Parts: sequence; structure tokens; C-alpha cells
Amino acid sequence: MTEKYKIYLSDDTRSRLINDAELFEFTKKDESVNLNSFLKTLIVNYFDRYRHDSENLLANIKHDLTSITSISDKDAALLADKIVSTYIKTDSLQSSKNSALTLTVSGSSYEILKIIENNMLKDTSLSQYLKDMFNSYLSIPRSERETIIFKDTYEDISKALREHRIISFTTTSSGDNIAYHVEPYVIAPSKEEQCNYLLCKDINSRIPRTFRISRLRSVFVTSDTFTVDSDMQKELQEKAIRSPHSVSLTVQAVVRLNKYGVKKFKVITKNRPIVSKIEGDLYYFDWPELQLEEYFKRFGKDAKVIKPASLKEKIKKFYYYGLREYSK
Repeated sequence: MTEKYKIYLSDDTRSRLINDAELFEFTKKDESVNLNSFLKTLIVNYFDRYRHDSENLLANIKHDLTSITSISDKDAALLADKIVSTYIKTDSLQSSKNSALTLTVSGSSYEILKIIENNMLKDTSLSQYLKDMFNSYLSIPRSERETIIFKDTYEDISKALREHRIISFTTTSSGDNIAYHVEPYVIAPSKEEQCNYLLCKDINSRIPRTFRISRLRSVFVTSDTFTVDSDMQKELQEKAIRSPHSVSLTVQAVVRLNKYGVKKFKVITKNRPIVSKIEGDLYYFDWPELQLEEYFKRFGKDAKVIKPASLKEKIKKFYYYGLREYSK
């Protein structure tokens, strides 16, 4: 069964939902953002939690009201509902206007909307209920939102971690033709990107790898177990704390920054490496080489790698090939 619903969202809410859908790579065949598919997944994976959280909130407010006043249970329930709808769920303070969105649902998302229509609305509309649900979802940190949207994937990986089982999967970046088989060690959030990463050891290459959870597809927990490599576990746990999105070789690097480079280092915070020490215009790092390369590519002439030679050569080639293309 398929049905269409018209819902009204503020431009701000809609924009933030589109941002999540884009980051989590919900796309159509033409590579445009598939907001409808994303919202269907959000509804299916978040409804139970949202319903329970809403019921607990009302119950707690009602309990507090009856414990400090002589108000009846019935009046406390009405007042608790009024408090939630007026001060917690409302988005009337937002200056952004509302716009219509057609939501097409089927399967599990259709069944949940029918449950909402038949049991959850009371004095509100379906559109307002969904708007409240979406705003509640957006109030959660993005790394946790990712675990909601990819609930099944996250639960499969968590099971594999507990039972030390090998898992297989494909990724959106490598396509369906390349399957990875890995020994999972840890899931860790990246503070800058606010996404979760699986740090693991590749079965074939025997090297550490990292994958963003939202880019995994066709995750399968095999029946094969593995013996935990204590050295690998320690290494990946350290990476998880510092830079879970990169498990490349850690190097001792020195980078010279001019005054503009110093300003850039202060404002470019995404994936910024931690400084070990500063001596004048020299900045010292003990950090994964790949992350240093990707970070300082953005600085142009305002940062110069002094060492290691391998990192210096990679950035030189980056600018050389870029200049060659622009010189054609």
C-alpha cells in the first residue's frame, strides 16, 4: 500500500533534514538528494523512541505537578500536555515560514503513519505530529542521529563487536562490486564531522582500515569468529580517540605557517590536527600523515611542510598537478 501525505515544515527544519539526507547519502539515480526516502527511514527508525520519550516527558511533568500542588491527576495531565505543546514542541518562535512537502509512504512507514493517525493525534494534526518528531530528531547530536538512521547497521556491527565476529559489507564509495571482510574493533565518533566510524582490520590486506557507518551497505555478520589482536586493538583504540576517520601511518611532522597560515589554522577547525608544540612559526604534529595532507592542502602558500619528506612530496605533487591543469 502506498499513500501520499502533505506535511508542512519550516524552511529551517526542511533545510536541516536535507543536510542530513545529503550527508548520509540518500540519493536518487540522478545523484540528487532523496529526501522522501530519508524521511521514511527516519519515521520507521525513530517513531518508537520518540513516542516513548514523549510519554515519559508528559508523565514526569504530571508527577512533578501533582507532587507540589493539590491539582487533580486529570488537570495535571491536561496542564502537562499544554506545557509540552506550548513551550517544548512549538516552533512558532522560528522566523522561517512553513512550506508544503509531499511525503509518499509505503510498507513499514505507511503502517507507522496509520498507527499515528489512529492513536497518537488527539488535538493535533498529522502534519504537526511529524513536524514535532522531526524537530525532536534534529535536537539530537548528529553522531547519534546517524545511529538512528542506520539503526540496523549499527546493531549488526555492535553484535559483531561483542561476539568478535567477522563482518562483510560494501560501501557507497567503492560500489556494490567490491566487498570488504573485516575484523571489527571499535566504533568511534569524529568530533569534527559528528559521524561514527568503524575501525577494523582488513582480512585480506591485514592492515587497519576505517569506514564511516553511514557509507556501509549490505552489512552481514558472518558465523566466523576471530581472535582479538591486542596490539591492533590498542592501536585502533588510540586512533579512535584522536582521529577515527583516519588510520594512516602516524608521523612526526613540522609545518611552517606564515601569519595568514596561523589565522587559517585557528578558523579551519574541521579535521584540524592537534599541535604537539609551537616554536616561533614552526608547528609540530604527531598525527596521521593522510589527515595532515588533507588538512594542509587547504592552506596554499600559507603553510609549508618541512618534514617528513613523504608528506612534503605529496603536497608538492598536489599543487604541481593542479597548476598544470590550470595552465593548459
